[in-house]
Amino acid sequence: MAARRTETITLMASSPGTARQITVHRYGTAGKGPKAYVQTGLHADELPGPVVVQHLLSLLDGAEVTGEIVVVPHANPIGLSQYLFGKHAGRFEFDSLGNFNRLYPDLAGPVGDAVAGDLTDDADRNVALIRAECRRLLEARVPKSEVDHLRLELMRLAVDADIALDLHCDDVAVMHLYLGTPLWPGAADLAADLGARAALYAEVSGGEPFDEAVGGIWWQLANRFPDTPIPPACLSTTVELRGDRDVDDALAAADAAGLFRFLQRRGLIAGDPGPLPPLLCDGTPLDGVDIIECPHGGVLVFHRAAGDMIAAGDVVAEVLDPVTGRRTPLASRTDGILFARAGHPLARPGLPAAKVAGRHPLPHRRGSLLTQ
Repeated sequence: MAARRTETITLMASSPGTARQITVHRYGTAGKGPKAYVQTGLHADELPGPVVVQHLLSLLDGAEVTGEIVVVPHANPIGLSQYLFGKHAGRFEFDSLGNFNRLYPDLAGPVGDAVAGDLTDDADRNVALIRAECRRLLEARVPKSEVDHLRLELMRLAVDADIALDLHCDDVAVMHLYLGTPLWPGAADLAADLGARAALYAEVSGGEPFDEAVGGIWWQLANRFPDTPIPPACLSTTVELRGDRDVDDALAAADAAGLFRFLQRRGLIAGDPGPLPPLLCDGTPLDGVDIIECPHGGVLVFHRAAGDMIAAGDVVAEVLDPVTGRRTPLASRTDGILFARAGHPLARPGLPAAKVAGRHPLPHRRGSLLTQ
């Protein structure tokens, strides 16, 4: 059985007399075998993940961990405390109004500058060199605020991992993944073990989210040094655990079992994970996702559900003007799966009503691909 070691990291105080902490659970031995990092709750009001992680911790407690596994059961004590007018608001920080899953340090430039003269034809040596420089740069950084310190500590925990999984959820959704283009189809085993219905890839999604800050270092450096072997050494992925109301022990236990089997397949846990389940989706480009926005305010009336296959031109919802009774149809501009939709029926101009994952890039999808 694995011995769990628990530690806490105290964040810099936002005001005198206050203190918040990140709890970290560790299994295995650093440097012995591959390293996996799992966190949840970065968007603090997305709550399926914390339940999944508790089931995962129970499985890990009874397992033989052959690598190193680091688990953060709730990554955002700041957002967890943000409750205003009877509502939990854990996606944006009240002080800066910034998204908790944006603005992570982009290390590729300074790391590349530091290692440029030391890279060789030995890929393993290059990986070790780059990881060491990432750790050095992060240790040297001095945070300027509590949320800056939060981002920095999470990066320090994950930057040298072979696998980094950031567990989130959408509003109403099926299981889906976000990941870097170079990681597909290598991450197909994760998608299969979790039963993902969509796997959305991009090299740059916009905004420096956590998974891209951790994983993107590798393909940015590979692009900068094309004659040097630099593999995509971290499978860094955002796992969207369906919708925010899917907080259920049965679902959480199944998801935790899927994560556990995946870690077994990747050599971090002893034992036989069994046959790989059928893959339920292919990878598709993030700029092929049609984010269907509301053109005006009103009431959203959906005609299609999350998980439905959609053809271009299909009306997935209407916006009802409650004053005039006029209905405005919202149609998809691509064929694909409707993998997520708004969870509240109030329509606002520009509000994303639904997301359809298509196979081909859409000409209007530019810039910040996660929000536009």
